[in-house]
Amino acid sequence: MNKHISRDALEDASGAPEACQVTPAHVERPHPSAEMARVVGTTPLHMALDSCGAGIAHWKHDPLHDVVAPMSHHVIMAYNGTVQRIVRRTGSAVAIGTLRPGAVIIIPEGSSSRWDIPKPVDVVQLYLPHTTLERVAGELDSTTSTDLLERTAQPDSITSRLLLTAAGAMDGNGLDTLFRHQLMDLVTTRLLAAHVGVPTTFQPTLGGLSPIVLRRAIERLRADNDADVSLAALASDAGLSRFHFCRAFKESTGLSPHAWRRQKRLEEAKNMLRDTDASVLSIAVALGYSSQTAFAAAFRKLTGDTPSNWRRRAR
Repeated sequence: MNKHISRDALEDASGAPEACQVTPAHVERPHPSAEMARVVGTTPLHMALDSCGAGIAHWKHDPLHDVVAPMSHHVIMAYNGTVQRIVRRTGSAVAIGTLRPGAVIIIPEGSSSRWDIPKPVDVVQLYLPHTTLERVAGELDSTTSTDLLERTAQPDSITSRLLLTAAGAMDGNGLDTLFRHQLMDLVTTRLLAAHVGVPTTFQPTLGGLSPIVLRRAIERLRADNDADVSLAALASDAGLSRFHFCRAFKESTGLSPHAWRRQKRLEEAKNMLRDTDASVLSIAVALGYSSQTAFAAAFRKLTGDTPSNWRRRAR
C-alpha cells in the first residue's frame, strides 16, 4: 500500500495507545482505510496511523457508486475538489448535498450508506475512535451526547481547514506524533461543538501553567525526539487533561505545544546552519527529522527558503 506511516506511535502517558481501547462491538467491522480501499479501488496518497488505526489519510479516487459498509471508527472528511452534487442513501433516508471546498462529510462508526458521487474526489479523512470523543467530552466537563450526526457535504470551514492543513504537513513528511495528538483533540473539540445532537458549551481558558510546570514541559519538549514526545505525557506531568494542558500552554507561551516545538527546532536549525559546517543531512538527523527531505520541506515552509540557500545568505 502506498502510505506514509509515521515512525512515532500515538501513545498515552503509560505508553499504551489511547485510541486502542476498542470495544467488542467493533471487532468485526473493517478499519475505514481498508473499507475505503475496497470501495474506491485504490490506496491513499499518504496515510499516518497509530498502531490501532486512529489517524489521517489523503485520498484521490474516481467517481463512486457503491455501499460503504459499517466501519470501526468515525470518519470525518474534508473535501478539496471541484463542486459537485452527491447523493447519500441510508436505509430509506436520502440526503443530497453539494461538495465544495469547505464542506465536510461525517460517517459515524457503524453507519452504512450508499454513495453516488459522479466526479473524481480529492478528500482528507480523519479516523476517530469513539473513545476519543468520550475522553475529550469528559475533559471539557461536558455532559453532552457524544453521538455524532451524519453529515453530507455540510459547510464547516473550521474542520475543513484543520484537516487540509494536516494533509499538507503529511505530504511533506511532517505529521509527527505531537501534531497528530493536537489535531485529533482539536477536531474532536470542534465535532462536539458543531456535530452532535446537543452541542457542547465551552468554558473560557482559566489562566496559564505555573512557572514550574511550564519549565518542566519546555524541558521535555526540548529534550525529547519525535518518537518520545507525547501530548498525554506532557499533560500528565502537569496534572491536567490533554485539552486543558494545551489551552494553558498556549495561554502561557502564545503557541500550542507543537507550534512552540517547531519554532524552537527552526531556531536550532538556523544556529547550526550559520555557526557550523555540519551537512544539512546531519543537522536534519540531529534535530530528529526522518530525512533530509522532511527537514528541508519543514524549513522552507517556515522560512520560504531551502536550508542551503539560507546558510549561504546568513554567512
